[in-house]
Amino acid sequence: MIQNYFKIAWRSLLKNKGTTAINILGLSVGMTAAVFILLWVQNEMNFDDYHKEESSIYRLTTRLPSQGWVWESTPLLLADAIKKEVPEITNATRLYTSNWPVFTIKNNLFYSKGCAYVDEAWFNIFKYDFKEGNAASFDANPFSIILTSTEAKKYFGNATAVGQTIRVDSVNYQVRGVVADAPTNSSFQYTSFIPISALMTNPQIRENDQQWGNANYITFVKTSAGSKPAIIEKKITDLMASKSKGDATPISMIALKDMHFETEIGNSVFIHGNLNTVYVFSILGFLLLLIACINYVNLTTARASLRAREVSVRKINGADRSHLFLQFITESLLISLLSLFATLVLIKCCLPVFNQLTEKSFELPLTSLNTWKVLGCTLLAALLLNSIYPALLLSSFKPLNVFRGNTVLKIKDATFRKGLVVLQFTVSVILIAGTIVIYSQLQFIQHKNPGYNRSQTLSFMLPQAIERGKRESVMAAMKQDLLAESSIEKVATSNQPLVNLGSVCTECADWKGRDTSYNPKITQLSADTDFEKTMQLKMKEGEWFGEKNNNGAHGFILNETAVKDFKLPLPATGTWFVFKGDTGRVIGVVNDFAYKSLHEKSGPVVIFNNAKWRNLFTVRIAGEKAATGLSAINTVWKKYVSDSPLEYNFLDDTFNNLYKQDQQTSFLMIVFAVIAIVISALGLFSLAAFEAAQRTKEIGVRKVLGATVAGIAKLLSKDFVKLVGIAIVIASPVAWWVMQRWMQNFAYRIDISWWMFALAGLFALLIAFLTVSFQAVRAALLNPVKSLKSE
Repeated sequence: MIQNYFKIAWRSLLKNKGTTAINILGLSVGMTAAVFILLWVQNEMNFDDYHKEESSIYRLTTRLPSQGWVWESTPLLLADAIKKEVPEITNATRLYTSNWPVFTIKNNLFYSKGCAYVDEAWFNIFKYDFKEGNAASFDANPFSIILTSTEAKKYFGNATAVGQTIRVDSVNYQVRGVVADAPTNSSFQYTSFIPISALMTNPQIRENDQQWGNANYITFVKTSAGSKPAIIEKKITDLMASKSKGDATPISMIALKDMHFETEIGNSVFIHGNLNTVYVFSILGFLLLLIACINYVNLTTARASLRAREVSVRKINGADRSHLFLQFITESLLISLLSLFATLVLIKCCLPVFNQLTEKSFELPLTSLNTWKVLGCTLLAALLLNSIYPALLLSSFKPLNVFRGNTVLKIKDATFRKGLVVLQFTVSVILIAGTIVIYSQLQFIQHKNPGYNRSQTLSFMLPQAIERGKRESVMAAMKQDLLAESSIEKVATSNQPLVNLGSVCTECADWKGRDTSYNPKITQLSADTDFEKTMQLKMKEGEWFGEKNNNGAHGFILNETAVKDFKLPLPATGTWFVFKGDTGRVIGVVNDFAYKSLHEKSGPVVIFNNAKWRNLFTVRIAGEKAATGLSAINTVWKKYVSDSPLEYNFLDDTFNNLYKQDQQTSFLMIVFAVIAIVISALGLFSLAAFEAAQRTKEIGVRKVLGATVAGIAKLLSKDFVKLVGIAIVIASPVAWWVMQRWMQNFAYRIDISWWMFALAGLFALLIAFLTVSFQAVRAALLNPVKSLKSE
């Protein structure tokens, strides 16, 4: 029986090759998009779930409610203390990532940005697959290192890594193990691991971290079965209060599985996801698959009248409705399976591009159970969406009505098909409008005046290996050598790049008339006398730090927002001001500038001149001398810092990285909009072709009676264009609401204008009109003699 179902289904598909090809093409494109989205969503929703007993692993969070701070770091001493004094904690481990050591291998220097300092419990709590060596030998010696497979191959090729020596800064370390690369759904994307005990060999670091007031380490704990986080949090908070001999610093716990979507932490070392984005893309994946299935439903139901006699003959010969229902379900299943095969081909071709876009390393090996879970879910969803209604409709025909020549399709069936077309184009218009809005916002970001000039400007940082006592003199000498180069226009030093200021303090400033309860978060920037001219900042009043007048010794420069928020008298120049314990005067006010992503509103900035804070160079290269300038910088670098590689960033690149996620969203919206409009156009193309074929004789009669090609094209096109018009009316307010919500993520944004939706609607109308008109004109050009010869 089942064999016969497939045999008949195959014959039916071969009989209508054009319709079959369009159905397979539309479904495969929709299924490919759905598979990629489902793969990404599955990865986001299952972050860090591969660890053993991951539900009992938590990260500790430090909270300072009075200052509005939430940190993911805690004191070094906390982990050992809670293992001893909190019985619900079965194990604890620490992570430190603030140091980028320099690896020297065969005289080649590498900054190890993916280096993590961990303690002996790390590999017991978290799951790692050791390819070489083991964790025991790593714990036994502080000067040990573990590499990931990719990192080991990068340094040693195909040779055995265990036993090899890597010089880390100025000390030789031995490779004790090689672990598999972290999966794409891991928060811990580290490429090398060094024991925290190696850090403790540095007396300054050890002395600093032995104090309970210094929170520099991220602490993870493993709890016993049945323990309650709230009780553990209170015990840890009480422990912190007793050890620090001060006010209780609240400590909270966040489950490892919830950490990926955490929103409280301002500056996290982990890459976090956005739960709203996951929901949005889940809906988009479903809608793209839905509009692909709509094509099959529409074409199958539209052609139902052509199969009415087939169904009737089968019923007369004894077939009941359930048999016919299964027959048509089988046809849908066969189409879906063929589409799945085409989907696998498309996935194979597009997966590298998808990985590059998402910056992941997704794989879909056919031997993997997870692969078939993803493909199976997509296939099942497609089958349910495209099979049930057509099968119910086709199996419901009554033989007597068919042979009497009665109409087998009811008005409600045609209305249903029209509703599906409207739904297709509604989704398409929403995506097109969304693409236009996002593109406009990104263009606004790119062209908005940030208040400084970042072109032809790069920054690089002095390595931490240079002692603090020598740093000031080294930077001064390097600056003079750089300025002596003709390819270098300006050089300035600061503690961080202007494009993305992240150093913030609270309870660090005072001024005349300040409300004592007002302690705002202040962005702090240490800059030298040349910083203003190098970055081409604009002063609103007063002056910048000067070498001759020595106004920078106890002088401060505020931005406009600081003057406004602090309610300083105007002009603010000369106002008494205290910052970080240094008492002085406001010597100038700089125009507001964009010092962070436009997602966030700019706040008060205090700029001061303290060389001890500075370790970053900002260099403006003259004219078109980028290559010469980089060569000069490299030469100066090697003169003073021979044991560390030069790593620089152009400020344009730093700026663009702030909006990488928005650019990815924009690109995905364009791709999804193209997919949606192509699938919708394919369906419309087929429906228009069927409509023209059904009205061939009518068109012939009209031509004989004097109808023009344009008139016939208009006749056949107007109903479809009306449907698209209805879709535009429905889609516009929905798109406006969705994009208005999205724009709330930006503190500085464009106004969403009516022309964006008009343009989206016009584009959809144009695509629909061209698609339908092609078939309409083709039908209108047929010779009426041939159209009417059977009459």
